[in-house]
Amino acid sequence: MGFNTLENIYMVKQLIEHNGYEFEDALMHDIQTEGVYKEISKGGKLLEIGDYIKSIPLVISGVLKVLTDDSEGNELLLYYLSHGDTCANALVIGTRNVKSEIRVIAETDCKLILIPTQNMEEWLIKYKGWRQFVIDNYQYRISGLLEVVESFAFSNIEKRLRKYLSDKVHLSKSKIIYTTHQKMAHELNTSRVAVSRLLKKWENMGQLKIGRNYIKILKL
Repeated sequence: MGFNTLENIYMVKQLIEHNGYEFEDALMHDIQTEGVYKEISKGGKLLEIGDYIKSIPLVISGVLKVLTDDSEGNELLLYYLSHGDTCANALVIGTRNVKSEIRVIAETDCKLILIPTQNMEEWLIKYKGWRQFVIDNYQYRISGLLEVVESFAFSNIEKRLRKYLSDKVHLSKSKIIYTTHQKMAHELNTSRVAVSRLLKKWENMGQLKIGRNYIKILKL
């Protein structure tokens, strides 16, 4: 266990500086000693529904998507994790030793640090910097989940698709989104026809350009 190489230690420092947290020197040492460095290729699965959570991820680079299944077995996108993030659901469920109700998949190639759940609990008591990091991440994700619930309950597909595209641009830092109409429909739990119709409408309005397996955002 641990990853005491200069490259990986530098990654931890990047993570902390990105988030603006002040982690104690002893905490930094513990992360380097107890954390496990892991790389996941695009499409790889970090966690499946029904698994027991043994560790929580700290995202160094790349994007993870967090999903769940509804009562009818349809997959629902909850939120994305990118550089500097950790998974709020894993933070909570991991301390209770119950089966996961979420699925975590790599949207892009990812580099992670996995923190064993037993260390997470210990550090909550031991380190103020870790405690603040966990609380802030949990609060941020709860707010995001409330937005997801609101979008399903009150928003139409047009508003949801527009937010989906906006989130993709923000996370990838690129106005070109490589995806398919079917994949977007699946993640938004709607029909491909509805997605295609809206994209064509926005293309005719000059807001985006549709290509083969990609969309270029112009002024959405």
